[in-house]
Amino acid sequence: MKNISFTIDGRECTSVKGENLIEAARQNGIFIPTLCHFKHLNPIGSCRVCTVKVNGRTLAGCTIDVEEGMDIEVNTPELLDARKAILEMMFVEGNHFCPSCEKSGDCKMQKLGYEMGMRFTRFPHLFVDRIVDARPERIVVNQNRCIKCKRCIEEVITTDGYKVFNFTNKGNETKVSIDYEQEAKLSDAQAEQAMHICPTGSILVKGKSFSKPFGDRQFDLGPKGKMIRLNEVKKYKTTNKKKRIATTSLAGCFGCHMSLLDIDLGILDLIELVEFNKSPITDIKKFTQRCDIGLIEGGCCNTDNIEVLREFRKNCDVLVSVGECAIWGGVPAIRNTVPLEECLKETYLNSITSEENETIIPNHEDIPKILNKVYPNREIVAIDYHIPGCPPNANHIWNVVKSILFEEEYSIAYPEFKYD
Repeated sequence: MKNISFTIDGRECTSVKGENLIEAARQNGIFIPTLCHFKHLNPIGSCRVCTVKVNGRTLAGCTIDVEEGMDIEVNTPELLDARKAILEMMFVEGNHFCPSCEKSGDCKMQKLGYEMGMRFTRFPHLFVDRIVDARPERIVVNQNRCIKCKRCIEEVITTDGYKVFNFTNKGNETKVSIDYEQEAKLSDAQAEQAMHICPTGSILVKGKSFSKPFGDRQFDLGPKGKMIRLNEVKKYKTTNKKKRIATTSLAGCFGCHMSLLDIDLGILDLIELVEFNKSPITDIKKFTQRCDIGLIEGGCCNTDNIEVLREFRKNCDVLVSVGECAIWGGVPAIRNTVPLEECLKETYLNSITSEENETIIPNHEDIPKILNKVYPNREIVAIDYHIPGCPPNANHIWNVVKSILFEEEYSIAYPEFKYD
């Protein structure tokens, strides 16, 4: 086979003529991320996470075979941002609730989110209500999480050579469907293989759980010593000597506040640097002074949440969304796939705890009005910074706060940067 030369980001590389670009780049020590590419499968470029530029043209890297003299761009700022945007769109297009997903910690799509430093998405979540198919004998298929990578279609084959999965419908309605007759023929090992080759949590095996403690999951730790750089931290000049912090919890569980306190004795060092104003920690109900930074836990599910959030924006120089609920709605936003009227009827009229003949949905002027959906904070007011996690690690929260308030340089240790 003929060896050829080409460049990646200006670096001279060599490979066998006709080698797939993903593999050729890997041979030269350059990583191009992808969710749909398997070395032995025909490339389809469905995920587009491997987007590169070849001789000035933007293409899916997995669909390219290297040729002599190719000029390839992989890690330019433009391409890095484009890949990050594509990944963000995948997260919002499907209902990827990482804190409640069985595959969290073993999900390749989640891992790419960590490595790209994705703290929030610039696009609104769709909250489409798709089918979760539990009819197969061994497998559950969650269409919400499917990214149509085609891995299961090509890889999951019965012993007598029949495909178990296939595409049905066309265009935007395309989905991966399962042949129940063929699925029933799978051995336990074959069913588990289907679960593991899926790069998301779309395919699960009944009765099989990942259920590993943090630290034992595949993507918890990353390469030893790997740090995620906070390139977008804004620096704020403040005049008062001791920094003032305000905190609140909106549509959340107070788990992020509990994490705030998990620095244990470190809080004694912290109070030398900051003082708390309006916060459940101090039980101060109203702002008594303007604050340098406000930490917001939880999203907005009612009119009172919106009022409190706007008050924080008015009284804080820097506003930070802390945790998944504040960033995109989190677990409370699971209700966004169901119409509000149906939610209220289920809660107040059809619940097993409803009293007989009680047919009233509370609607008093003193009760905050429930919103049509749970909104992330950034859709209500401008948010300066986002700290993902459910909840975020305590040291992570305070290190980010200190980096903003005291103009310190800070990178996140890979194990601290999580969505669950």
